[in-house]
Amino acid sequence: MGIFTGMNATASALTAQRLRMDVISSNMANADSTRARMVGPDTWEPYRRKTVVLQPNEGSFANFLQAAAGKRGMSKAGDGVRVTSIEEDRATPFKTVYDPEHPDANEDGYVQMPNVDPLREMVDLLSATRSYEANVTVFNASKGMMMKALEIGK
Repeated sequence: MGIFTGMNATASALTAQRLRMDVISSNMANADSTRARMVGPDTWEPYRRKTVVLQPNEGSFANFLQAAAGKRGMSKAGDGVRVTSIEEDRATPFKTVYDPEHPDANEDGYVQMPNVDPLREMVDLLSATRSYEANVTVFNASKGMMMKALEIGK
């Protein structure tokens, strides 16, 4: 394990949480967008909530090669996290709101609204923010320990 392994893992988490916050912000901005994607002539689909899918980083090729050669054990922790995809929430149905004056209302006066729940988005945003802050704290602690180690050599 190298000296920067912990910092690299923390940096990957910071990047992933920042992307989560960006996607959540996009969801909130489009909470009232009834025309996100055209699905047919003069037919629109509302905005679909998006989520970020995270996965632990698996070891690099060098780690696998060294483990196969028996030179060192594969790292079980400290490899960080990566974003595998940004997916649309297809499980949650669109909300239906009665608004006959809306330009996208059907013949019965109902409008399909995005499946974005502002409360859920705020909870997710709070979670991502707290995780980001925790990783900043870890990064700063690692940096401080490295600086102290360098001072020992003076």
